[in-house]
Amino acid sequence: MTRALLLLWLLPSAVSAQSNDASEAAQHVQAGIAAEEAHQYETAVAEFRKASDLQPADATGFARLGRAYMEQHEYGQAVVALQRALQQDPELEIAHRLSGYAYLAQGYALDAIPHLEKVHELRALGIAQIQTGQVAEAVVNLQAEVKKTPNDPDLLYYLSQASEMLAQQTRTSLLGSFPESERTHQVQGQNFYALHKLSAAETEYQQALAVRPDLPGLHLELGQVYAEGAQWLKADEQYRAEVALQPGSGEAAYRLGDALLHEGKAEKALQELQRSDRLRPDMSETLYSLGKAYFAVGDAKAAETAWARVIAIERESPLAAQAHFSLAGLYRKRGNADKATSEMQEFHKLQERSSSSGPH
Repeated sequence: MTRALLLLWLLPSAVSAQSNDASEAAQHVQAGIAAEEAHQYETAVAEFRKASDLQPADATGFARLGRAYMEQHEYGQAVVALQRALQQDPELEIAHRLSGYAYLAQGYALDAIPHLEKVHELRALGIAQIQTGQVAEAVVNLQAEVKKTPNDPDLLYYLSQASEMLAQQTRTSLLGSFPESERTHQVQGQNFYALHKLSAAETEYQQALAVRPDLPGLHLELGQVYAEGAQWLKADEQYRAEVALQPGSGEAAYRLGDALLHEGKAEKALQELQRSDRLRPDMSETLYSLGKAYFAVGDAKAAETAWARVIAIERESPLAAQAHFSLAGLYRKRGNADKATSEMQEFHKLQERSSSSGPH
């Protein structure tokens, strides 16, 4: 009986103490939120810490504290607070999300991944996967994010990085596992071509073609090797072989038309370039060469239209600059000095812009 009375006497004071703690904690939370809004993050940390001391079972309170630490770039302290939040509530999404970012900010990508996967934070997850070598997964996740926000330069950068890493991994696997395959010779040819080692590139492509002469793309790439070395008759031969294999390829038709232009066969070039434009409309390179072909056969109006279209598509690229230069020549030949001067001014403007934006 005495014990029961003692409990009854103690209970109201205990409830009152809990109520007071909750009330005081709520005041600190409000003060912390106000401090955050005023960008006074040190004060916010102090207030949220007091609230968490008063309410140690409140997972959301520790999540607030972790976020405030992150605002101060104190990521280690943030992780400690967020771990406390997840101990109280293992399913608290905001704590997982913030934990993922806090770990990632410190370079602990492997620790970040489970938290980011839990809440489907694909952007940060893709970045973490790049850092841990999971590049195939990174490409998938970053592509999904790019679809949502296609004009984000950071996202595009990370997707490009992941894609390049994946391509390199795949090439390494191909070269190591199938050293004598036609695809390995093709990749080696591409590598030599990029290094401007044209003779070595030619050898690799010829070896690939000896194994699979009907493999799409090989004749086109070998033709580009010959074109780089200004061996236009050889380039013509390879492009014709590619056109025979892929009559629906706009690029193959363009390459053949461009080679024919360099051979001085303007009328035949025009036919191939027109075909390329039908197969793959508005490809800038085709339009530029199409303008040259029209100009060579005496159709200045069609040439003007083609080059103007290049400028409309490319705007400020080196190809647009060349189109302005070609238009200047066309107008000069027509005797329209004002238009010729205007086009040359645009040409020089784009050249200067390209020079100033290049490497220093």
